[in-house]
Amino acid sequence: MGFYANTILPRLIHATCGKGSIRRLRARIIPPALGRVLEVGVGSGLNLPYYDPAVVTELWGLDPSPEMLRIAARAARSAPVAPRWIDRSVEELPLESSSMDTIVTTFTLCSIASPEAGLRQMCRVLKPGGTLIFCEHGAAPDPAVRRWQDRLTPIWKRLAGGCHLNRDISGLLTRSGFRLTTLEATVVRKWWLAGYIFHGTATKQAGPKESDARSV
Repeated sequence: MGFYANTILPRLIHATCGKGSIRRLRARIIPPALGRVLEVGVGSGLNLPYYDPAVVTELWGLDPSPEMLRIAARAARSAPVAPRWIDRSVEELPLESSSMDTIVTTFTLCSIASPEAGLRQMCRVLKPGGTLIFCEHGAAPDPAVRRWQDRLTPIWKRLAGGCHLNRDISGLLTRSGFRLTTLEATVVRKWWLAGYIFHGTATKQAGPKESDARSV
């Protein structure tokens, strides 16, 4: 699946995740990001138009996919804030502890191989009092729909770059050192089993255990 995963899939994701209600959702949740910002899973750069240069002092975009970063680099040419790129997975996040004011993750937790490990790294680099802005699809509240998500995830993740339909977004966040401050749910019917969207903000829980600091 090399050609599909490296060439076709990134373009499919870019086309699917940049339309309609999802684009409007990005336009609403991204502008509050401020200070030093890390976007985890920057993908093809669909969030880049919505960062506010009046309040963002530095922007880092992390993604393990070279093809996604190539698409994002083209998008960055017309973006209001010029990002710096990190070409690796979030589980290997090479930034210093407590160094970011805002972390942004949109449609990323579904495909991280070790989501709790990745979230712990995000928690590590977020400053005390900083904000995590998230927008993720996940497990449906309806048990019948959830059962279908569970059944189809093994097949779906092979076709969709490791994407899981059935992850418990709020549970992952709270187990990984975050405290939810806002949480909203939206259903995108066109996305079928991937259409249960959870978005909001979170901060560090008091006194999280941090791993060794790293720097780039």
